[in-house]
Amino acid sequence: MIRKLQKSLTAFFFLLVSANVLAQDDESLMTYDLAMQAMGAAEAYARDQGWNVTILITDQNNNPVMLHRIDGAGARTFEFASRKALVVNEIGIASGEYGQQVEAGDREEIEGGVTFAGGVPIFANDERIGAISVSGVTAAQDEEVAIAGAEAIGSASN
Repeated sequence: MIRKLQKSLTAFFFLLVSANVLAQDDESLMTYDLAMQAMGAAEAYARDQGWNVTILITDQNNNPVMLHRIDGAGARTFEFASRKALVVNEIGIASGEYGQQVEAGDREEIEGGVTFAGGVPIFANDERIGAISVSGVTAAQDEEVAIAGAEAIGSASN
């Protein structure tokens, strides 16, 4: 009976410590308010250009914080925006830059990632706080929208 209690307490202790460590590592640096500001700027830019896109904002751990799909955006735009954000959050650089490195043979491909532009990191106070990725027009145009959003709350490069 005592041995079973000791095992249970030990397991509980390890779970508690693990949860605390994971919670610290997973703390989101992208707040809802920051995401709102970035989304507003990105969406305004896209609408000014007449572009129907999907815009995804994630935190640095690739957790979605906000998603907008402008009417008329293609059915697969969410999938591509998600895959661009994955690349940005895995390696901390723009998805277009990642694609150039893969093409040059300087970097291995990330499973599930894409090699074209449209996803950029968001930096604030010299720290990467998340990513903004866009899909729906050309890769270069997607990146323009993403940069407009990133620059509204920080920058797209460090």
